[in-house]
Amino acid sequence: MQRIIEEALMVAKKFGVSYADVRVIDRTEEEISTKNGSVDGIKSSSSKGFGIRVIADGAWGFSSSFVLTDEEISRVAEEAVDIAKASAKTKIEDVTLSKIEIYQDRVEEQVKIDPFSVPITKKISILLDADKLMNLQGIILRRGGMYFSKEWKTFASSEGAYLELERVISNAGISAIATDGKDVQTRSYPSSFGGDYQRKGFEFIEEVKLLENAWRIANEAIQLLSAKPCPSGKMDIILESSQLALQIHESCGHPTELDRVLGEEASFAGTSFLTPDKLGKFKYGSDIVNIVADATAPFAIGGFAYDDEGIKAKKIYLVKNGEFVGYLNSRETSKKLRLEPMGAMRAESWNRAPIIRMTSINLEPGDKAFEELVSGIDNGVLMATNKSWSIDQKRLNFQFGTEIGWEIRNGKLQDMVKNPTYSGITYEFWRNCDGIGNKDYYHIWGLPNCGKGEPMQVMQVSHGASYGRFRNVQVGVLR
Repeated sequence: MQRIIEEALMVAKKFGVSYADVRVIDRTEEEISTKNGSVDGIKSSSSKGFGIRVIADGAWGFSSSFVLTDEEISRVAEEAVDIAKASAKTKIEDVTLSKIEIYQDRVEEQVKIDPFSVPITKKISILLDADKLMNLQGIILRRGGMYFSKEWKTFASSEGAYLELERVISNAGISAIATDGKDVQTRSYPSSFGGDYQRKGFEFIEEVKLLENAWRIANEAIQLLSAKPCPSGKMDIILESSQLALQIHESCGHPTELDRVLGEEASFAGTSFLTPDKLGKFKYGSDIVNIVADATAPFAIGGFAYDDEGIKAKKIYLVKNGEFVGYLNSRETSKKLRLEPMGAMRAESWNRAPIIRMTSINLEPGDKAFEELVSGIDNGVLMATNKSWSIDQKRLNFQFGTEIGWEIRNGKLQDMVKNPTYSGITYEFWRNCDGIGNKDYYHIWGLPNCGKGEPMQVMQVSHGASYGRFRNVQVGVLR
């Protein structure tokens, strides 16, 4: 690795670049899926390559390759410089970078059981045992899955940074679909989008407790078929942790990405209502709403030791006591607004240039027990597990659907309801948050498939949340 990096930086410097960095990534992945009592798929893959990013004539250039030879390293470095110089002919302004502390470090993941040391037969056995427990009358589709990855990343820059970073991810999840010929309902565990993901080894699979919950979620899918429809109208709601995590993702994580704010993401996924004039001056939520970007969060897949610019992981507030106070930024975008770079630049792989991505965007726990949140509602709905979502190009107007809900009347949970939905405007919704569950209900959920950029990059992010209570929310169809 060191030879590759030294060669790449040497060639780049020879062409007079003002900055260069190199990432070498070696990644192994394994996916297992089951369907209705059988193995549906087993996939094992590996990828190794390098990417070189440079600034020449005040513009960025990037190139990459999976061929790790001296000749190819020189070619790719020269190509990155050529791209930068071509880009410079149409630049609006020179790229300038905020200064950062330079590190040399090696970080290994704290894994108890290497997931790649566990026989695949054991992994399949767990999934098939869960499948059997979901095999109830009325269930027409049972799915299970696991995913594991391990990578070593080496990063170095012309400024003297040199980092060797290990990353291990484990995942498991199950789902059941029920029908009575007239309706179809789904339940997922521990969450939708394939389950939950953490930076842990195989020990995480045991923590997820698939077998302990398989029968329950299948039974709930069947119960939903005969459940009453979710009521409609303005009422109070409680969102459980995994649904609130997606709310955070869409209505706080994305709109605080500074490249989106500055219009650099507009053609693909829109911009943001959190424009620079609002920084430090805008009431995003109620006084109890505190949202952080925390790359130091233990085991979170949105966490890391250093980002892809070599910035050490840190925790910053995006929203503090309801006030909008921070952005996810890069060295370049932070310079434009005279902010401190906070370390949110990441790339999907060695063949992509890093862009601003969410880290672990977490709603800090409050002080309420679940029973307190429920007892404070006369008429409302508890909603759990995301089913659908949409949000506009400014990240303002949204609508979410969940797999399951329960009516709340006179401070008590009542009947199960199906097809719960709610909608609102981001800042009005968060300003109406008047209760957040305490740390006993707090969990950081892994979200592995956040898409952004052109060409598309799929990134692993995460979101911590407890229960949240929101007043006067539009539930169901607007009448």
